[in-house]
Amino acid sequence: MAETEIEWTDATWNPVAGCSVMSAGCTNCYAMRMAKRLEAMGVEKYQGLTETRNRKAVWTGTIHEDRHALNAPYKWKKPKKIFVNSMSDLFHDKVSEEFILEVWKVMEETPHHNYQILTKRPDRMLNILTKKGGKILSNVWLGTSIENERVAYRADELRNVPAKIRFISFEPLIGPVGAINLSNIHWAIVGGESGPFARPIQEQWIDEIHDQCAIYDTAFFFKQWGTWGADNKKRSKKANGRVYRGQTWDEMPQYAY
Repeated sequence: MAETEIEWTDATWNPVAGCSVMSAGCTNCYAMRMAKRLEAMGVEKYQGLTETRNRKAVWTGTIHEDRHALNAPYKWKKPKKIFVNSMSDLFHDKVSEEFILEVWKVMEETPHHNYQILTKRPDRMLNILTKKGGKILSNVWLGTSIENERVAYRADELRNVPAKIRFISFEPLIGPVGAINLSNIHWAIVGGESGPFARPIQEQWIDEIHDQCAIYDTAFFFKQWGTWGADNKKRSKKANGRVYRGQTWDEMPQYAY
């Protein structure tokens, strides 16, 4: 586990490392750059996870399941919001069902923490959780990533997943998602892309999501403008900040009963 600067969580926990590029939102994934740095530092868990293409780190598709990391949540006594697998996707096809269920057992046995799981594979998440009986853990929030309208179907798949809290990360938002249906989606995180190859975000794309949140009573969290500001000028993400419509938006989901 590690403390994190990610605005919507307190810490990260990575029992799995490694991933694959799946859709346009993966192109400039920060985790690929981080994995390459960790490999260069000699960290065994991150060896062989990336290769260099056109001067950029890209996932190789290799996955490492780290059973030593499974014990970490038991040691953290203070309740935290924990982002699970910031360096991977728990529902990647190469992560075994057995290991996913081991992760589930840890989360069930540490109910003082709230776990936040994001996947670009909500279809596999639905399949596995349905197969295991669909038991809902109230401290496990399940989400998917949607970067543009092309992958908006993931929201429909997520809606069928048994969960107390369902959420969508619209980050990096690289295109419009239109009037996306947010029924039974409790939380929306929106953010622009950052990094040396960042693609611009448009305020009207954010407006669309914000308006849908109001319609469906979905909590709205604006994480960042990223490398491109509201004025469509390129700066550091810190300089561009987090202000949208004149304020910061840090709404968190309410439990659905």
